[in-house]
Amino acid sequence: MSSTALEPAVLPTKDEFGDLFDYYVADDNLPSTEWLTRLRLERPRRNTRCLGETTRLLKRINDVVVSATMLILLSPVLLLVAIAVRLTSRGPVIFSQQRVGLNLRQKKRDRRQRDEEVELPDGIERRGTGINRRRDGGYGKPFTLYKFRTMKVDAEKNGAQFAVKGDPRVTCIGRFMRKTRLDELPQLWNVLRGEMSLVGPRPERPEFIEKLSAEVPNYINRLGLKPGLTGLAQVINGYDNNIESFKRKVNLDLLYLQNCCYLNDLKIMFRTIRVVLTGSGAL
Repeated sequence: MSSTALEPAVLPTKDEFGDLFDYYVADDNLPSTEWLTRLRLERPRRNTRCLGETTRLLKRINDVVVSATMLILLSPVLLLVAIAVRLTSRGPVIFSQQRVGLNLRQKKRDRRQRDEEVELPDGIERRGTGINRRRDGGYGKPFTLYKFRTMKVDAEKNGAQFAVKGDPRVTCIGRFMRKTRLDELPQLWNVLRGEMSLVGPRPERPEFIEKLSAEVPNYINRLGLKPGLTGLAQVINGYDNNIESFKRKVNLDLLYLQNCCYLNDLKIMFRTIRVVLTGSGAL
């Protein structure tokens, strides 16, 4: 199957893509991605619905086969890591946390704005005037992400915060797990369940979504694909803990969306092996 061939897709109108098309590769300072196969698309993609049926099917088959196989083959490693976490710090072995996943919502006009444009006959009151029924906090489908615990149980006693280099909240074994990405292995269960994909944008915490959406242009558009265990941004950008790195992540995630295909997924997964072996990008 040619990776440069046009893929059949159900595409929204061109007007809906105006801002996305202007921004998704706007940063000239991004690291080189010449190895990524570029697809020839008639219009930029907005979300997973714009992928061809073959791409979606291959992606899901790959997710199920690889995640199930890895869970079986790596079960001894999973057991050893679980024992190490249990012996080196108090608290649960598995850490669960809510993350924001796939977002397929389309922008809708505010109901209040529509109401203001409709003139009502005299004597009829407008009910609910001034009440916005939209939920601004709903950015994508929430799901529970699983990881091996790498931090102390009271790591967020002062509230949610990003991890930093040399973070004192990280346990002794946690630092090794983060460098080797062993803490991410339980997410294979999320992939098998269909909440995540092997390759896609990194899932973000809902506590940070609103702030990032306000400070990083086009941030919410990166949620058009299922979140991934690895991805273009993860292998190039590493962990992100400042606004500039988040901006790079958005551009890389949108670049991946425009070029999402089975061949590129394979390329990203093989590059992930090198990242794991070298420990690059870890905090």
